Parts: sequence; C-alpha cells; structure tokens
Amino acid sequence: MSDPLLGYLLSSGALLLFTASILLTKAASSRLDLGLGFLVATSTNVAFSALAFGVQMQLRGDGLQWNLPAFFMFAAAGGFSTYLGRWFFYESVVRFGPAKASIFQISSPLFTAMMAWLLLGERLTPVVALGMVLTIAGLILVSSKPDIFSRRGPVAAMAPDGEPAPAVANAEKSPAMQRLMQSVLLLGMGSSLAYAIGNVLRGSAVRSWNEPILGALIGAACGLALQVAFSAGKRGLLARARAASRSGMAMFAAIGVTTISAQMCAIGAMRYIPLSIATLVTLCTPILVFPLSHLLFKDQDKITAITLAGSGLTLLGIFIIVMR
Repeated sequence: MSDPLLGYLLSSGALLLFTASILLTKAASSRLDLGLGFLVATSTNVAFSALAFGVQMQLRGDGLQWNLPAFFMFAAAGGFSTYLGRWFFYESVVRFGPAKASIFQISSPLFTAMMAWLLLGERLTPVVALGMVLTIAGLILVSSKPDIFSRRGPVAAMAPDGEPAPAVANAEKSPAMQRLMQSVLLLGMGSSLAYAIGNVLRGSAVRSWNEPILGALIGAACGLALQVAFSAGKRGLLARARAASRSGMAMFAAIGVTTISAQMCAIGAMRYIPLSIATLVTLCTPILVFPLSHLLFKDQDKITAITLAGSGLTLLGIFIIVMR
C-alpha cells in the first residue's frame, strides 16, 4: 500500500470516527451537562489511549525509543488543540453563534497549509490548492445551515475535533478582557490558529517520531491537566458526578473513545500526506452529520438545495485532491 493511500485511509477513518462522536453527543447532550461531559470524555481520551498504547507495546517486539523534542511537541499540541482551541471556539459560539464560529474553523486547513509551508517546507500543487478551495467553499455552504444542536442552545456546540466544548468560567472579566471577548475576529481567528498550530506540531512530531498512539495520549493528558487546572466549579465536580445520569456518563465515555481513536488516525495520516489535506478531510464532518442527524434524530431542519450544493462542491474538491 502506498504512503498517500494509507494517509487518505487514516484521515477518512478519522472523519468517520469524528462523525460518530458528534452524533453520540447529539444523543448524550440531553442526559448530562456538557461541562461534566467534556471532563468525562477527555478523561476517557487519556484512559483509552493509555490502554491502546499498552496493547501496542505488548504486540510489537522492539522497545520504545524516546524522542524528547517530539514528546514536547505532542504535549504542546494537546495544549493548543485540546484546551486552547476548544476554549476559543466555545467562546465564539456562545457570543456570536455556531454559524460564524464554524466558518472560522473551516479556515483552519488554510492556516495549517501556510504554517506547514513556512516551517516544514510543505508545498501544494495548484491542482491540490484548487481542490482545497472548492472543499472549503462547499463546507461554508453546508455550515450555513442552522446548527444541529441549536434547540439546546449554543452551549451544545461541538468543537472541530468532535468533542463538546469545555465549560467556560463565569467569573467577571476586566473591561479590557471584555472588549477582547467581544471581537468575533479575535475569538474566531484565535480558535482557528490554535487548532492549526496544534496540527503543525503533531505533524512535525509524528514525522520524526512515528508514535501516533503515544502522541495522542501525551496530548490528551496535557489537555486534561489544563482543563482540570483552569475549569470552573471544580469543588462541586464529585457531587455532580455522583448525581449524574449513568447512561449519560457512559455515552460521554464512548465519545471519548471515538474522539481519541479519531485523533490517533489523524496523527497517523499526517505522516503520509500533507498536514493541510489531512486536516481538511477530518473537517468534512458536516456533509455526513447533517443527513445522518436528519435520519437518526428526525431533525426539523430540512436538507436544502444549498446544503446539497455545498456537499457536492466539498466532494468535488476532495475528489480533485485524491485524484490529482
């Protein structure tokens, strides 16, 4: 199997797993508070990736060769993506709505491509660049549709990596901070850049240290540590967990399994295909989530001609990239 084909298969697997996590969250969001659900999912990220890494170490014959710079890049990627990117994304959704926030997120592959070109020397051919532009344009059309979680309000929005966004502290902010938080450009671009930086760090790390499972574990552990350190309501967390729905907790644990598995696939794909393309494929969840949500949950929102046109444009762009 050629390296590009393996990369596309891994990124497609990540796309399917992220789609499954979003649909699971749709079902679980009515059973458990999303702030607690995020912690359950992120804790499961760490536990499941540790289990997967343990199994990997048992199955392979050679020992682990440590690469300290790559280790720190994976850890920093977890800080940027798992915590900071979701925090910016959540704030932008709460303040400006899911439509504006999602459009900024779709720009993340462009920032990834730019940084990969400047820092890693990656170059895209004009044909691939055209495919990326068509795909992003299609995703913008699809994402202009009302958010599938709109009936539960913006707090039910999903981060681009398929997990519920973390709860944000309700503490009073300084006037300067309030002005910053009122800027859709700052929040939207901040989230997109944070995810792009995380992608570049992961891609660079996995190319020098081929350990996607361990890399996902390191990033998840770093993201969880930051979330626990800076999240609000830590004192009442155990009480909330005891009173929470067991089925809701189990569903968010399943979300944690699907999202960390998707991250492993996405990190693995970054070793074999350009970072921007791997990121772009995993961001195509709307073209699967909208029709599946309509079929599974009987959503009231209709699949319009614009949605179909956007899906077609996205698929055309992906086809051009794959068949270049």
